[in-house]
Formats: sequence, C-alpha cells, structure tokens
Amino acid sequence: MIEVKELTKKYGNHYAIKNLSFNIEKGIVYGFLGPNGAGKSTTMNIMTGYIAASSGTVLIDGHDIVKDAEEAKKCIGYLPEMPPLYQDMTVKEYLDFVVELKKVPKAQRKEQVSYVMEKTHITDMSRRLIKNLSKGYKQRVGLAQAMLGNPDIIILDEPTVGLDPKQIIEIRELIRELKKEHTIILSSHILSEVSEVCDNIMIIAKGRLVASGTSEEILKEFGGNSTIDLLVKADEKTVKDKLSKIKAVEDITIKKSEAGRTECILHIADTKDVSEELFELLCKEKMTIIRLNPMSKSLEDIFLEVTDEKYISKIIEDEEKAEQEKKAQKKTKKNLGQEVLEEVNEKSAEDISKEAAKEAEVTDDASNEIVETVETDKEVLDYKVSEEDEKKEEE
Repeated sequence: MIEVKELTKKYGNHYAIKNLSFNIEKGIVYGFLGPNGAGKSTTMNIMTGYIAASSGTVLIDGHDIVKDAEEAKKCIGYLPEMPPLYQDMTVKEYLDFVVELKKVPKAQRKEQVSYVMEKTHITDMSRRLIKNLSKGYKQRVGLAQAMLGNPDIIILDEPTVGLDPKQIIEIRELIRELKKEHTIILSSHILSEVSEVCDNIMIIAKGRLVASGTSEEILKEFGGNSTIDLLVKADEKTVKDKLSKIKAVEDITIKKSEAGRTECILHIADTKDVSEELFELLCKEKMTIIRLNPMSKSLEDIFLEVTDEKYISKIIEDEEKAEQEKKAQKKTKKNLGQEVLEEVNEKSAEDISKEAAKEAEVTDDASNEIVETVETDKEVLDYKVSEEDEKKEEE
C-alpha cells in the first residue's frame, strides 16, 4: 500500500528525519509514536506530498508521490494537526467545496458528502458555521474532508490534540469505525492513545525509527528478562540455595535480609512465567510468602528507554561510524581502481613502446634494404658506364 525508502529531510546541518524505511499494509491501523519534535509531522507531510524530501522515495499504491503526484494523492485523505477549515463557511458548504476540489464526479458528490457527514456524526451540524463549532466537531469536519473521494488511506496528524476526555473517546470510536474500510495512519505523542486504537506501532525519535511492530512484538524485543519481587520468611542463604534450583532463575539480587526475612529480586530468563513453579517450591520448603510480585517492562517503560537521549546518541554514533566505514571503503575502492588504471596505462604505454620499436626496427630494415638496393644499382650502373667507355676507346 505505502512503501517508504531511505527517507531523509535535512534543514541545514539538522536532520528532521534520517533514513526512514517502512511499509504500510492494507487494512491495518498504524501509529506513529514519538516525543514532540521527533519527526512525525515531517514524515506525514512528505508522505502526503505537502513538502519534498531531501532524499528517499515514497510510493503510494505504486505511484511515486513526487513523479506521479496526482495519482498518488487520489489514494490519500489527510487531516493535518490544524484542520484546514474555512471558518465562515457552513459545514455543508465547506464539504461541497472540498468534494469539488478533489474532482469527484458530479453525480457522486451529493451522495459522498451525505455519507461522510453520517459517518462522522455531523449531519445535524451541516448548516452551522464552522467558527461556531466546538473543537471536537471541528476535528470531525476535518476527518470528513479527509474521507471525501473515498481514499484507501487516511492519514491523521495528532487527531486528538487539544480535545477533552469525552471528545477523545468520540474520535477514537470514529477511528475504529473508519478502519473497517480504510488503512489508517495516525501520529501521537500519547502512548495510551496509540496502544488503544493501533494494530502496529512505529516509535520515532530524533528522526530515526527506533522500534516497530505490534505491542507484543515490541515488548518481546525490548522487554528483556522479566523479574519477580519476592519477600519471604527465610534467611538469605536458604533463599539463595532453594531458589537457585529453578532453572529459569538466572540471578538473585538480595535487597534486604533481616529478622528472618529476605527481600530479593529474581531475574528470569526469556520472560518465562515461573510464578507457579516458584510458589510450589516455597510451599514445599515451608517458606512463608509475604510478597510475590512478577514484574516486566511496560510499553511506557520501553518508550522512555528508546526515546532517551543516551539511546538515541548511541544510534547516531553507530550511524556516523557506519558512514565513515562506507566512505573509507569507497575511498579504498577508488584508490584500487586508480592503481588498476595506472597499471593498465603503464602496460599500454609499454605495449605502445614495443610496437613503436618494432615498427622502427622494420623501418630500419626496410631502409637498409633500400640503401643496399641503391648501392647495388649504382655499382651495376658504374660497371655499365665503364664498359661503354672501354668500347669507345677501342674504337
């Protein structure tokens, strides 16, 4: 449906986004998640053709957003962060204007406008001036204009920004309805919003794609080993000896041990759930359980981790190192190519010299033959002249 390859947008020496690559499949709700200034809006603006990329390509249903812009844009409905609404128009007038701009055939315009108003629940507001609508209803009108033309893809940039909790719930419900017939891409810096309505999450930070997949896939990739917070009635040595029998327990960190009680953290391999096995062992050893609390990273923990300045700095450092290595390899290849070229040139020069020498040798041989021939002819001529002189003397 959408294919983004090596997308980069640069302002001077600052990268708004760098080398973004991902695919958008049909019938799925995708969420761009990231802190403010991460590059979400820039990416969406490039994908919709509002601004040009410094490098990279965006294909919308096989159409290049730059080279085949009109066909590509027919597939997209876009709601920017600030909806492009004409405040002095009524809702109906505005949607009639937009449907005409989108070149929808005249016979279908009335039906389409009625359909999007019904879907976004704004039919009762059709005669209201847009400037008199609440923020929530203005967002609905923006969504309605994005739906006109029946695009396969609807892109929503921060669709719930500035809304109250009730309006946010209404917009979320509307997105759930829309995903039955459209592929939805929305951006947000609010984790709960993205995890609530999106099937697939892409986390962007400092213009880099740092994590991508379903919630479960991201948790599996970045969750690391799970841990168990445990407090039991037993001394430290007993706790270590008994709990080390559980194969999945990789390490035991003692937090506190006093008055016959031990508080510790169990580090479990591969996010395996050992709560039941642990409970049975503790009961068997007659160790009274005061607290047994399995812990694992949440999406929020992972989001904070992968958008942290240190994590991003490491990614940028690795990028710069890879670029330097690439330049070094390119330089090596160039030098190697130059050496080969010089060698070829040397061989060519040597071959030319040999051929020239051969030609010169042939020329010398030919010259010698000519000289010998001339000398021989001269000798014959001199001999004939002397014979004639002798004959004259005798006469």
